[in-house]
Amino acid sequence: MAALKFAGMDDTDSEDELPPGWEERSTKDGWVYYASHDEMKTQWEHPKTGKKKRCAGDLPYGWEQETDEKGQMIYVDHINKRTTYFDPRQAFTVEDVVLKPKRYDGNTAALEILQGRDFSDKVVLITGGNSGIGLETARSFALHGAHVILACRNLSRASKAASLIQQEWHKARVEAMMCDLASLRSVREFTESYKARKLPLHILVCNAAVCTQPWILTEDGLESTFQICHLGHFLLVQGLEDVLRRSAPARVVVVTSESHRFTDLLDSCAKVDLALLSPQKKEYWSMLAYNRAKLCNILFSNELHRRLSPHGVTANAVHPGNMMYTSIHRSWWLMTFLFSLARPFTKSMYLYGTDFYFTTVNIYCTFNFTIFI
Repeated sequence: MAALKFAGMDDTDSEDELPPGWEERSTKDGWVYYASHDEMKTQWEHPKTGKKKRCAGDLPYGWEQETDEKGQMIYVDHINKRTTYFDPRQAFTVEDVVLKPKRYDGNTAALEILQGRDFSDKVVLITGGNSGIGLETARSFALHGAHVILACRNLSRASKAASLIQQEWHKARVEAMMCDLASLRSVREFTESYKARKLPLHILVCNAAVCTQPWILTEDGLESTFQICHLGHFLLVQGLEDVLRRSAPARVVVVTSESHRFTDLLDSCAKVDLALLSPQKKEYWSMLAYNRAKLCNILFSNELHRRLSPHGVTANAVHPGNMMYTSIHRSWWLMTFLFSLARPFTKSMYLYGTDFYFTTVNIYCTFNFTIFI
């Protein structure tokens, strides 16, 4: 105690409180160190307890590390438009111990799962990324540094979605490209345009889909639900396969649905009936067509993984949740009405003050982000 008193370290009530002349700082990767202004030295151990500490977790949402004109590290709060030299993570330091992995569940948001991940060297392509799950997925990747490309049939809406994300964070790299899955010609043109840009492709999210829409043939003479939900994506992946291989490790994520369980592709003789995929109008039922397309997604993802995983490209199918509220039902007034009744009991997405808040753990299980760090 005499030594502590002589050093001026007995003046504090808490053992973690720093003695006069000492300051707590942190490194870029979150390790805490201590600086003595009197002795002009730094050390990793707390001057009073001798313990080593590190910041718990990552920078809060909206914060970013930058360097000022003098080369000093500063912290920018983009939400509240303020700058400080104090690391906000220092409010939550822990001793240097191994932490258990965090558990995720159905209430976990995409931004929580991605917290601390750096995707600044990754290119992410998302079909149907201008609304719903696709938009929230694009937003989450973009806010963590990824170069995100929205492949959408409506270029105006896609550009507006990209602009909204860029308004949230000025450094977000988001752009829109035209790709209409209801047109095989459009898909081919998109893949050629993409390859002409010489960009890598690390994550391809096959998200776009339609549901409960009336029987319509595409310009290719195929039933639209089947072509948009499955065949268009099949051709898209096929056209970009060489880019995915060159970008390995890479990943293809096919957003499907548990509704694939409620159908099959077999005829009365237990053989695959290809006529079921693009049925005639008299044999068409919108939900059944959707279920079959989702079953095709599962089969496609499994076979794609079998063929490409030896080349560093993995493929997975993800079910986003039974009670996820999106606008996919907009084509049929009855389904829209039923979804409206069930709205208070569904999981939702919250984004930009509207209904976009992605709350499913499946995005983490499927993307398996640790492969990229």
